[in-house]
Amino acid sequence: MTKRKPATPRESQKSGQNPKKNRSRRPQAGAGEAAGSLLYGMHAVSEALSNPKRRPERLICTTNAAKELESQQLTARIKPEILENGEIGTLLPPNAVHQGILLKAPPLHEPALEDILEAGGNIAVLDQVTDPHNVGAILRSAAVFGIKALIMTDRNSPPQSGVLAKSASGALEHVAICRVGNLARSMEIIVKQGFTSIGLDGDAERELKDLDLSGPIALVLGAEGAGLRRLTREHCDWLAKLPASGPMRSLNVSNAAAVAFYELVRNTNR
Repeated sequence: MTKRKPATPRESQKSGQNPKKNRSRRPQAGAGEAAGSLLYGMHAVSEALSNPKRRPERLICTTNAAKELESQQLTARIKPEILENGEIGTLLPPNAVHQGILLKAPPLHEPALEDILEAGGNIAVLDQVTDPHNVGAILRSAAVFGIKALIMTDRNSPPQSGVLAKSASGALEHVAICRVGNLARSMEIIVKQGFTSIGLDGDAERELKDLDLSGPIALVLGAEGAGLRRLTREHCDWLAKLPASGPMRSLNVSNAAAVAFYELVRNTNR
């Protein structure tokens, strides 16, 4: 596979974007709750309380959960209100596994693309990955393998909801989320800033491990089933696949992300 051709001057001008605009974006609101307003689960809440950038407004938990937080010295900024386990459940969506703890806090600031790129390091780009469980799991893997940020679209991407935070198991506090209006234009900016953009595609000719992964890398992941959209594919420098020797050819997007993130770390440490 050859590297994609650079855009012509006319195409570059047409797709140009001023990264100075909208240096920060207001997180989207989730259905039934303000985005990021209700966090639940011990890992999600304890990491949020440990994050100095969080502004906790109300902490509700059972007696046992309060003792756990106090043992970790996480109640200095806010005093917990004690409720029974069932009472906490009535404050959350049905079937929310809250583990006896609930935190109300505004969503985290989402930096602009320009700020993400200036900070350096490998990043992940999500092309319409809409399931908050998948995005949360990707955040968790990103935190483990040192991915600095997730780039997502304003539309067709989940907000900073309690579901996402619970799935991320605290990683929402450590990996930045950046939302962009036009993914293709943003990918052009990413490449111009010196990143190599690699799209994961099960039908690609080469495996990820065979590419130059010396970085910085922007790993591009598509929605489960649909994969990468045409424009997204065209704006990748390379397309690559993960090795597969079993009877099934593809992984869930969050599992694929974890394997790919590991491969980036493994090649960096060679």
